[in-house]
Amino acid sequence: MSVPTELGYTAEHEWVSVEDGVATVGVTAFAAESLGDIVYVEAPQAGTEVTSGQPCGEIESTKSVSDLYSPVTGEVVEVNEALESAPETINSDPYGLGWLFRVRVSGEPSGLLSAQEYTKLTEGED
Repeated sequence: MSVPTELGYTAEHEWVSVEDGVATVGVTAFAAESLGDIVYVEAPQAGTEVTSGQPCGEIESTKSVSDLYSPVTGEVVEVNEALESAPETINSDPYGLGWLFRVRVSGEPSGLLSAQEYTKLTEGED
């Protein structure tokens, strides 16, 4: 399973990439595989404030509904609207076209796991 080394990760299986003060957030390949076929995504709306470690939406699959947690604190500036009609994109491309939302961050994200730490975490969950 791929775990890109340039991203930060949470124990709740979100990934984050920060560039020029804007964080792109998605769920990991491990989460997408664990969830099964994703059929619906409820991401936070643009203009919404999100707080690191707090629930901010849901992902629904054929197996279950899971909370979506924000790995950063700040204001949502963009939501991946393509997922409204094609949520399965998360299953096929979780680190690319399957991104969920973007946040203008308030300060540097903290407490994120490295790719190596995240891999170690998920090896215990198989």
